[in-house]
Amino acid sequence: MDALGAWKFGYEELCAELSTLVSSFPPPFIYINDTTCPKLTGSIIGTFLDGINATDPGPSRRVHHAKVNGVACFTPRLLYDSILNALAKWNAEWTDGCANWSVEGDPQRFNEHFDSFIHGLRALSVHLREKAKGKGKGKEKEGMQTDADDVRLVIVVERAERLKETLPELLVPLTRLAELTQLDLSVIFISEVRWEDIRPPLGASPDPYFIDVPPLSKEAIVQRLTSKFTPSNDLSPNPYHPSLKGLNSHFVTVLCDVCYPFTHDPQEIEYILAARWPGFVQPVLDEYQQSLADKMDLDEAEEESQLQPPPEDVRMRLSRLFNASLSAALEELYPRLTNASDWAAKNQPESNLLSKHPGYVARGTDQQAKRGEDATLALPRMSKFLLVAAFLASTNPAKSDIRMFGRGLDEKKRKRRARKTIKSGPTKVPQRLLGPVAFPLDRLLAILGALLEENDADSRLPAPEFSIPGEYTDMETSRVAIYSAVMELTSMRLLHRTTPGDRIDGPPSFKCGISYDAALALAKQLTIPLNDLMWDPA
Repeated sequence: MDALGAWKFGYEELCAELSTLVSSFPPPFIYINDTTCPKLTGSIIGTFLDGINATDPGPSRRVHHAKVNGVACFTPRLLYDSILNALAKWNAEWTDGCANWSVEGDPQRFNEHFDSFIHGLRALSVHLREKAKGKGKGKEKEGMQTDADDVRLVIVVERAERLKETLPELLVPLTRLAELTQLDLSVIFISEVRWEDIRPPLGASPDPYFIDVPPLSKEAIVQRLTSKFTPSNDLSPNPYHPSLKGLNSHFVTVLCDVCYPFTHDPQEIEYILAARWPGFVQPVLDEYQQSLADKMDLDEAEEESQLQPPPEDVRMRLSRLFNASLSAALEELYPRLTNASDWAAKNQPESNLLSKHPGYVARGTDQQAKRGEDATLALPRMSKFLLVAAFLASTNPAKSDIRMFGRGLDEKKRKRRARKTIKSGPTKVPQRLLGPVAFPLDRLLAILGALLEENDADSRLPAPEFSIPGEYTDMETSRVAIYSAVMELTSMRLLHRTTPGDRIDGPPSFKCGISYDAALALAKQLTIPLNDLMWDPA
């Protein structure tokens, strides 16, 4: 398919069906349901109708269309004016007082109510017929008589589900607009909601002609995004140099492999593409600039002045270096936690990345981990104690709890496991480097009570009713707020539950979700000697 038809990649069946309907006998009411990307479907239909309007009508009727948005047209007057101005191709000018379209010499306004809107559509139809007659005089002289009724109106309403909330009284009249105006008119609703969810009650509106738009395939999305690569006229090294078109196709394929399981909207993937593509191609541009700087022979530099497409091994190396950043971009840009420009500025690749050893792995910034560490700093004080207790429970073996946290009558000093030098045999890796282990909730609360008793007793308010040592701490650890804090930390992914939620036998088990650095920062805030409480801090 040529570049002129690239706008309908994946929508060939929809355009063919609409072309047949609009050029022959369109139904008065068409409902198009697209649950994946209705905005793109509306853009495709608008481009398609523009193309029909620009072509010679021939034996079919001349089509005039208007496309409005159900979100922007939140009042009846906005809806009426938007439709009439779009059908007449009327642009409100500031110099003319931003006047809407009207018949010359007729002071009647067509946005007062729905009856005046119907009169406006009829007047506009007459105006378009007269305008078509004026253009068809030359054809009449050649024997090609133009029909006086050679006008067909098509009204497209995007986000039609919003009409049920903002303009419910107009939903039924719009579906019956062809019947009320007695014109050759078709109304097309585009929505991501099924018609059964917005259908007016009591069967007031007619049944529409249904068109369901399936999600785009991965191949269609790759074709659409690849066709949008516009080579720059500037031949200086830049991300849109003509020689980088092949690399762009490779990058689009890799990006779709990462994003397609989570979204089928090409516009969302294109947004991520715009944020990551300049950084992905920057090592190639740096290598080219470095090669030019290393050329001492002017003649040789002149021969090698043009940027060449990177070889296959460079492509595979770039994919390996940037594959992790694509997932990070999806996690931040798809839910719009940040914008594309700010994300691209934060995730700039290292300079001269391709000049490093092929086994070098770029140290990407783990944005999710950063957000987790930043979130821990704003937690309540008791939640911070819970996280430190969870880290100790995930790092220390369960048999060491009595020795590390127990308090006897003689107040003996805690003793960590003595290190023994073993001359032979494999070296045991510390648990902190192996990762967190699961622990039951009872153990977490026991360690929390020991931490509160040791490090929070001095900051408590006076409570003379608690005279027994440890009684106040037991009361604190048995509060409902502690269990609520555990569930909140689990929802924030700072704690990971390892047992099923529907399990009722035994206490639930968790794993700590914060790193050693985050736990150490929290311990410093709470004045807890974290290393002294770890069984094997090495």
